Amino acid sequence: MRGAGLLLPLLAVAALAAAAVVVKARFVVEKNSLMVTSPTSLRGRHDSAIGNFGVPQYGGSMAGTVVYPKDNSDACDASDGDRHFRAKPGALPNFLLIDRGNCLFAKKVWNAQNAGASAVLVVDDKDEPLITMDLPREDDEAAKYIQNITIPSALIDKKFGEQLKKAIKDGEMVNVNLDWREAVPHPDDRVEYELWTNSNDECGPKCDMLMNFLKEFKGAAQLLEKGGYSQFTPHYITWYCPQAFVVSKQCKSQCINHGRYCAPDPEQDFSTGYEGKDVVVENLRQLCVFKVANESKKPWIWWDYVTDFHIRCPMKDKKYNKKCAETVIKSLGLDVKKVDKCMGDPNADSDHPLLKMEQDAQIGKGSRGDVTILPTLVVNNRQYRGKLERKAVLKAICAGFEETTEPNVCLSDEIETNECLNDNGGCWQDKAANVTACRDTFRGRVCECPTFNGVQFKGDGYSNCEPAGPGKCLINHGGCWHETRNGKTFSACQESGNGKCQCPAGFQGDGVKKCEDIDECKEKKACHCPECSCRNTWGDFECTCSGDLLYIKEHDTCISKTAVQAKAAWAAVWGILIVLVVVAAGSYVVYKYRLRSYMDSEIRAIMAQYMPLDSQGEVPNHTHDEEHH
Repeated sequence: MRGAGLLLPLLAVAALAAAAVVVKARFVVEKNSLMVTSPTSLRGRHDSAIGNFGVPQYGGSMAGTVVYPKDNSDACDASDGDRHFRAKPGALPNFLLIDRGNCLFAKKVWNAQNAGASAVLVVDDKDEPLITMDLPREDDEAAKYIQNITIPSALIDKKFGEQLKKAIKDGEMVNVNLDWREAVPHPDDRVEYELWTNSNDECGPKCDMLMNFLKEFKGAAQLLEKGGYSQFTPHYITWYCPQAFVVSKQCKSQCINHGRYCAPDPEQDFSTGYEGKDVVVENLRQLCVFKVANESKKPWIWWDYVTDFHIRCPMKDKKYNKKCAETVIKSLGLDVKKVDKCMGDPNADSDHPLLKMEQDAQIGKGSRGDVTILPTLVVNNRQYRGKLERKAVLKAICAGFEETTEPNVCLSDEIETNECLNDNGGCWQDKAANVTACRDTFRGRVCECPTFNGVQFKGDGYSNCEPAGPGKCLINHGGCWHETRNGKTFSACQESGNGKCQCPAGFQGDGVKKCEDIDECKEKKACHCPECSCRNTWGDFECTCSGDLLYIKEHDTCISKTAVQAKAAWAAVWGILIVLVVVAAGSYVVYKYRLRSYMDSEIRAIMAQYMPLDSQGEVPNHTHDEEHH
């Protein structure tokens, strides 16, 4: 244990020295934009450093009211279940402004979350560039709440924080908007992301968190990779041993390739259990598994290997070894010999191509800083900050797609923001037809006129959406006027024509809000004959004739019922006569045809006996034969 205490700082110094050889080491603080919308005196954009825990709303934004507590301003004391910072129904969420110091960043955010805050802004206590609020070292107490932090948090500089405090104390309403939409670049329809991980499963809460994440995220990662939506690359951090200690017991137990690639002892105790070099060897094996799987066009097999290895070959069961690893490799259909060839000889006094590339890749390039935190997720060359949890990471990856190119996994219910649940997200809604323009996505809600039951709605999505095209009248009568009386329904919706609402025959109006019944009788639009009497009905009219007369609507006239009946009787007689004539004519034609056919066949038979046809041979005459005998 004493040896470990000496060597681990040396390994850290060695890692920094390696970074300095290539380029000056940089730790890039990942930021999101904070926009003050009120009061007017503070309006503008400010930077804030994203906390490395909780769930930042990657790809989206969040508006809220800033609240500064009168007591417990550093949020180091628990709220005892009192959620007095929870926003009232219909109000903006509360962003709790708290002071840095006296306890861990994560503990502050945890206490603020329990007090009902929707987000946390931590005010720095000194004038300095923004830093990342990182997870604490392995701590049993912290491990209990770190994984349960679900709200976003950010660090703001001291000067800006003091301005917010003053505005709040002066009675101003301070509204801000946290914006993560540009926190992850989204240039195209494919996301490149990488995970800096470790095969060690006995390093405390962080290792447990990493292993749980690998198991939970495997399905989504493989879907993205198989669909060609993403390009994933695993990485492993290693250090080198200072030259002066290469032959020491500590270096030999923690390093391979003569001190070039090292990892800390899993138990921090050189006298028991596995050694650091066992971890380096397994890290290398996992890199080679990825290389071989990638060459076979199935890079997603890496996720199966690392999760299966963790389940089948854990350190606690003393199975963290080559034999168990090769069993897992074979079960996944990979070539063990190719993996062994890739790994090479760990005792060789030379560089290993893969591990050398890994050490070089730890140095930051472009917008990405040096990789100094394990585990580290990088999305589109930008380090992810937040909780290493399936939903949070998937949201960050989905934010890396160019808008409208996201795969279906990014549009699933589990990563929606659920903004549509509150006042329909401020979008258009037809409660009668149960149709809404609000759609939840991982980027937040969008107001888009929907397609419902095969009918496309058109409009701005906020205040207006109208059904258009075939079938539109089936959806709430296309938004047109309609009314039902006595079981009879009239609608102003027109499937054909210009598509506008038009009052049906017998009504007049705008067709949208009202259609009034036309009084045809009063307006002399019907029943013009002298014998007619008119009575108006809803949507129609009725004409009756005096005496023994019958009204004919098509001709707007009255005629005698007797005449109508006589005409009907004569029509029936003529109809019967016509039928009889047709039947008789048909019978005659059939009879004539059959009789003629019969006569023709008889005549041909007689003629065939006395006048043989040319086509027939001579018929033998047996009578003459009998006379000769």
